Amino acid sequence: MRSGTERAGRDAGFSEFVVARWGALVQTAYLLTGDFHEAEDLVQTTLAKAYPHWRRIDPDTAASYLRRALVNNNRSRYRRRRVSHLLTPFLPDTPAPAVTHDGEDRDLLVAALAGLPERQRAVVVLRYWEDLSLEQVADELGCSIGTVKSQASRALARLRSDPALLDHAADLLGATP
Repeated sequence: MRSGTERAGRDAGFSEFVVARWGALVQTAYLLTGDFHEAEDLVQTTLAKAYPHWRRIDPDTAASYLRRALVNNNRSRYRRRRVSHLLTPFLPDTPAPAVTHDGEDRDLLVAALAGLPERQRAVVVLRYWEDLSLEQVADELGCSIGTVKSQASRALARLRSDPALLDHAADLLGATP
């Protein structure tokens, strides 16, 4: 009977965490993958892998643990599906637009993020979207702080020189590119 009680407690804790963090996890996954459907799949896969180990995961660090798991599962997904991504760069259906103040800005940014290499994209998402410190990003990615800095620098330089973002910024400022 005790194991049933422990399992019920674990299930309740896991369910509460998922309900509270689902939106944030999907947003992070969306920025990592560039596709809403793949983002939901990535979150579901990550949660399915984490569930059996939930009783060993510290509740205070569960969000960090799952962010790192998202990044790692995305890397694995990217490696497995690299060929299919090269063969089919555009999916026939598009995700519903996210509710934001300016959907065009968001679409341009997501497209620019999708053009970054996987490691740079993960650094940008964790550092600037999730607002993690350099040390936290390095810990979650399992690399040095110097690697985080260099990857962020390269990614930001690439984003700053992205023609679509430059054109859009010029349009917003009323200048010609």
